[in-house]
Amino acid sequence: MDKKELLKFIGSNSISIVEAMTKIDENAKGILFVVDSDDRLVGCITDGDIRRWLIKTGDLSASVEKAMNKKPAQIEKANIGQAAKLFAEKSITALPVTLDGMVVDVLFTASSGGQVKHKRSLAGIPVVIMAGGKGTRLYPYTKILPKPLIPIGDTPILERILNSFHEYKIDDFYLTVNYKSGMIKSYFADGSFPYRVHYVDETIPLGTGGSLKLIKEKFTTPIFVSNCDSLAIADYGEIFDDHVNAKNAITVVAALKNVTIPYGVMHTKENGELVTMEEKPKLSYMINTGMYIVNPDMIKKIPDNRMYHMTDLIDQVMKDGEKIGVYPISEDSFLDMGEFSEMKRMEEKLHIIVE
Repeated sequence: MDKKELLKFIGSNSISIVEAMTKIDENAKGILFVVDSDDRLVGCITDGDIRRWLIKTGDLSASVEKAMNKKPAQIEKANIGQAAKLFAEKSITALPVTLDGMVVDVLFTASSGGQVKHKRSLAGIPVVIMAGGKGTRLYPYTKILPKPLIPIGDTPILERILNSFHEYKIDDFYLTVNYKSGMIKSYFADGSFPYRVHYVDETIPLGTGGSLKLIKEKFTTPIFVSNCDSLAIADYGEIFDDHVNAKNAITVVAALKNVTIPYGVMHTKENGELVTMEEKPKLSYMINTGMYIVNPDMIKKIPDNRMYHMTDLIDQVMKDGEKIGVYPISEDSFLDMGEFSEMKRMEEKLHIIVE
């Protein structure tokens, strides 16, 4: 591994959790090795470590040192022939090679791809996809096609979303439809898909929450609810388990979003006196991806035949004193095609070649 490539996997112990997550996104291997001011290895942090830290504390600005493993597995360069044995003993997929305490290389197993490899079954868990909107941000495409059928590559975004859930053995989907619903129904009507699609027709727009009340099926398990224009690249089994184990009424899947202010920012005090100047600061937030897990009894709180969004339901559930959980994913794991500028990024992330 050359030095430029190696730097993708190394971060200073002075960086924040957010900066570590960004570097992990960039190297696509799910891990970062942390070094001190003398470039000596002092720890490692994985995307899972960061996720657990954020679930526990919600602190995006904390130092990476607070969440990292301070005793990472490593191998001296002189002993590199022992690497296979260490991989097996430690059940790890990445191993830093050190020389006098400094990382000079990183070895990976064949299974370390930064993607979910082992998907547990979520058979029997229903998924509701909100597919009734007009997609005004994608006009004029949506003058011809409903937003769920706009292709990413050669496959409609809705089909990609259904396929991603089906990888977990989920085969029952409920689509809430309104705008150009006939085209959506026709697309899935040929019987060639390996899952069942049920339709919930909105005669009037009811919002992302209101249409849930139209579903006649009485669910007995928590359900996934998702928008039809975004895709979360994450372990859905882990999200579901976290929801159940945390005893959440609703879990919101949230993605990191970094926003850079393209100006020098001035901080002042009384009488307009300048205190400090900050050049192009970066602000970090956790944003709503439009994917949720909802306990079935929460649906009873939704009013009948009224515009009602998922955010309205979340507000009501919080007022009722019940727990709303947040499951964090990285910025690079959230793909949103709600705007033209994001469609190309989605194609690139999914390795789609458009001729």
